[in-house]
Amino acid sequence: MIYTKPRHEKKVHNQLTDFRITSFLPSKKVLRTWCDRRRYVEEPLFPSYVFIYLNDRQTYTRSLDMQGSLSYVRLGKEIARVSDAEVNNIRLATIQRSDITVSDGFFETGRKVVISRGALKGLSCEIVEYDHKKKLLVRVSLLQRNILISIPEHYLIPI
Repeated sequence: MIYTKPRHEKKVHNQLTDFRITSFLPSKKVLRTWCDRRRYVEEPLFPSYVFIYLNDRQTYTRSLDMQGSLSYVRLGKEIARVSDAEVNNIRLATIQRSDITVSDGFFETGRKVVISRGALKGLSCEIVEYDHKKKLLVRVSLLQRNILISIPEHYLIPI
C-alpha cells in the first residue's frame, strides 16, 4: 500500500495503471453542493492510500518514483501487506457505491455472515448496529478503519 500526498490518489493510481502496475483505489460517490449546483463526485474511500500489488523489485522502485507518492506503508521495517481476501472484500463493498460509510470507531465483533446474492455476492462481513440501524461491517485492520454498508437481511447467510 502506498501513502500519497493529500488529494493525489487518483493521479498516482492513473500513473501506476499507465506503467501496467496492478493497483486498486477504492472510491465512493458523494453528493457535493456548491452555491450554484449539486453534483455527485467520486472520492477515495481511504484518503491518501492506494493499494498496490508488488511482484518484483522493479515494481517497488518504479511506484515510488510516481509523482504524488510519498512512501510505502510500513509495520516496523517491513512493508505492510493487506491480504488478498481483505482487498477482495473492499472491492466487493465498493461495488455498491451508495450508502457506504467509513468509520475509525471500535465495533464489538458481530455475527459473521456471507452475502448470498446481488452485486455483493461472496462478501464476508459482520452485522453490527450503527446509528440505531443494522449495518454490514467490513474491517480493514491495517488502516484501522471499517466500511459500513446497508443491505437487505434476506441476502445474508450465517457462517
